[in-house]
Amino acid sequence: MVNEAVVARIIEVLEQAGEQNNIDIVDVEVVGATKNPTVRVRIDHLDIEAQSISLDEVAAHTGWIGDLIDQIDPFPDAFTLEVSSPGLSRPLRRAKDFERFAGNTVALSTNAHEGRRRFTGELVGMEHEKVVLLCDGERYEFALDEINRCTIKPDFDFKSSSSKTKNK
Repeated sequence: MVNEAVVARIIEVLEQAGEQNNIDIVDVEVVGATKNPTVRVRIDHLDIEAQSISLDEVAAHTGWIGDLIDQIDPFPDAFTLEVSSPGLSRPLRRAKDFERFAGNTVALSTNAHEGRRRFTGELVGMEHEKVVLLCDGERYEFALDEINRCTIKPDFDFKSSSSKTKNK
């Protein structure tokens, strides 16, 4: 299993370069075997008003992302790099993500919080440095470091041809 410090270092380096390239590093995860892991990097436009990132744009940014990971050399052997858009089930990890996507339905997992670990509900946003979620008629607050994973749950309306993911 990959050390959290390795993932944090990759995110730190990519976020610094991402700003210069007008790219938001949405998420980084390392999966697979220790000898030849897969590094998954999800990117989007830094400008929140821009449309979703295209496949051509993802391909154009893959080079510098791979070069930066090679420079910090976080793995003793080879790794596989996968760069993609965040997709409809976009992960949320930073305070600005929770503010930006307030109003969306999210699935959140945490360490045991009031006797449960998984919550699905409407993201209110950030208040007093806590993520606020309305779930099952209750209001829950989570510190960022309590959250294991949080993703947007797209709402598919099959009567029209698009999903209802709000992007502010």
